[in-house]
Amino acid sequence: MLHTKITNYFSDEKTASFKEEIEYARKHQIIDETRTIMEIDPAARFNDAYIERSDKETEEFLGEESAGFLNQPIHYLKQYLNEFIYIESDCFPMIHTESICLEVDDIFRTYEVMLGLKLQKKYKKGIKAYLEQELIGEIKVSLLFNQTDGLWDFNFALNNIKGFNEDLTIGEVLVLVYRFLFKLAETVEENK
Repeated sequence: MLHTKITNYFSDEKTASFKEEIEYARKHQIIDETRTIMEIDPAARFNDAYIERSDKETEEFLGEESAGFLNQPIHYLKQYLNEFIYIESDCFPMIHTESICLEVDDIFRTYEVMLGLKLQKKYKKGIKAYLEQELIGEIKVSLLFNQTDGLWDFNFALNNIKGFNEDLTIGEVLVLVYRFLFKLAETVEENK
């Protein structure tokens, strides 16, 4: 799981990495305190991301965006309620997913994250316990195990994540979501 992924990640003597990976590797003694690793700006994590906008109702492709699109404020999604944003990144497999979709719920006007979570069904209790502990406010979550794909169809409101507000950029929201899912993976692994 995460321990194996982080061990492999640091196996090539990296000299720079992101905060979550460094802290995990030090905590679990994958790298020792004497090894110097520079921390990379969290926004840089998604510089290589594939980003596309699509219509929510028809799923029609509306356009591919560059990394500069991530500087848009998240309330872009409230301006364009008919759109969702699909994002793929090389960093997502670390947190047990391949892609993330962002949109605004038409009825509740909450910001939504949708993804497929690649964790075994046996981790249901740990996942639910983490969500109950970490999410705030009136919690809006959908977590269903998909037998066909062998992953969790996982949707949750960004509004329930500590630190979220509408002044964040899409890139900052991705960093927040990444940290949330990284901590989920770490917590589930530690409590298995």
